Amino acid sequence: MDQTIQPLNRVALELGPLTIYWYGVIIGLGALLGLFLAIRESERRGLEKDTFVDVVMIAIPVAILCARLYYVSFEWDFYKDHPSKILAVWEGGIAIHGALIGSFLTALIFSKKKGISFWKLVDIAAPSILLGQAIGRWGNFMNQEAHGRAVSRGFLESLHLPDFIINQMYIDGTYYHPTFLYESLWSLLGVCILLYLRRVNLHRGELFLTYIIWYSIGRFFVEGMRTDSLIVWDTSLRIAQIMSLVWIAGAIIIWIYRRKTGLAEKRYLES
Repeated sequence: MDQTIQPLNRVALELGPLTIYWYGVIIGLGALLGLFLAIRESERRGLEKDTFVDVVMIAIPVAILCARLYYVSFEWDFYKDHPSKILAVWEGGIAIHGALIGSFLTALIFSKKKGISFWKLVDIAAPSILLGQAIGRWGNFMNQEAHGRAVSRGFLESLHLPDFIINQMYIDGTYYHPTFLYESLWSLLGVCILLYLRRVNLHRGELFLTYIIWYSIGRFFVEGMRTDSLIVWDTSLRIAQIMSLVWIAGAIIIWIYRRKTGLAEKRYLES
């Protein structure tokens, strides 16, 4: 029976010479839903309606570029021999940490130019970013990438997964852990927690720092299950796990520092 399983079509639409892949459609959908959530909250927090539209117009291309460059830099042995593939983002191969670095730098520069608090901006954006990540992982699902180690079909059925997920995890004759799903569900749970914490009224910046810590904890454990992780050159260390630990430590240090120095006196719900 397994021999007859066919993967889902990666192509969403073909218009003459133009091919639109599900990977790009899903990433775009995640970005749009995240933007909608951020716009609604920014209006409640007293920002101009177009603030996040302006941010996203800059942040998305910067994030994609940084995500791709980050990935390519750690896979240079392949791309130096296949330079035509460097910009082939639609084939997969972007690193979320690279995208986040690009997005945060964009937000920092934008906030300074517009005279908006950086911490207020990223606090509002935090649930939206995590929602986009949760949805975006399904692009990896369509590409049959970002999966974990080999498992049996029986194991996947024991998770009560629908057949379309189980079948898509059948790759070259082997079933694999749906780690894309684990991370997606972890991120969706994080979105719910962040939306709740808005009402708790944390100090400014702490909603964003909670996002960093939450996402990094989940990513650390999920990354340990994957088979296609970026590896530190000539070692067995996983880049994403190292970055996750660094980000957790950095977020905790910044949290404590801002509290002790009085930089976090304002609350999230204050103007």
